Amino acid sequence: MVGGRVRRAVSAPTFYYPAMQRFTFAILLALLGVGIGAMFLIPPIAQPLWYHDFADKRFLLGIPNFWNVISNVPFLFVGGLGIWYVASESSPLDASHRWMYLVLFAAVALTGVGSAYYHLDPNNDRLVWDRLPIAVTFMALFAIIIGEHLNRCAGILLFLPLVVLGSATVFYWHLTEAWGRGDLRPYFLAQLYPAVAMPFILWLCPASDTGAGNLYSAMLWYVGAKIYEFLDNDVFSFGQVISGHTLKHIGAAISCTMILVWVREHRVPGNPRNATTLSH
Repeated sequence: MVGGRVRRAVSAPTFYYPAMQRFTFAILLALLGVGIGAMFLIPPIAQPLWYHDFADKRFLLGIPNFWNVISNVPFLFVGGLGIWYVASESSPLDASHRWMYLVLFAAVALTGVGSAYYHLDPNNDRLVWDRLPIAVTFMALFAIIIGEHLNRCAGILLFLPLVVLGSATVFYWHLTEAWGRGDLRPYFLAQLYPAVAMPFILWLCPASDTGAGNLYSAMLWYVGAKIYEFLDNDVFSFGQVISGHTLKHIGAAISCTMILVWVREHRVPGNPRNATTLSH
């Protein structure tokens, strides 16, 4: 009681959004609608077998496709370092969402394992274990950004459904390949939609204390990695020193490193609408 007036904390409605947050959610829904519509307009896309024919097939130290295998080690290092940091006492993350970051960096580490396993003997069956942790990484980061820039509760509630959905697109693709009518459309949507949506969230709902510049850097590194993936043979043709796909792994690992830098340097913001104080 202060001056005869009682002050008490009152929780605001969980999904009460300021105007810009509502506008951003409208943009995200519109983008999702466009993506789903485009997916149904495009005929099913099977996995082309030439995808497994990489430029650099050199056999070194008893390891086939040596450089495409060994270039996955950085994912293990970055993922392991991320798990160690998030689980440490020095981490600024609270228990309510720390587990989300643990899943994110575990997926990064497993990307190294899955990709190395695939490149030892590239084929569709092994490609599942390459793509699965990548899908989880994308969806985990997407949910985390929703939680930090739009609404904490929304990010937490969407995390598991998004991760499960991303994983399901990989298994759906593999199942359709077994049926003889492979369909990569849902997997592509699960990759492209977060890749387009995340910059919109960061731009429309910026948070000055979250170091978003590191996230933009991570996205640019990933775009560069995808470009190198398409230029696999072209890059390798210059002296046959390194292939575009190996550079893709390196660029993607640097992208994950920038995400780790973002986690280490930013302060997790509280949702300004989670609580308020009223006078009575």
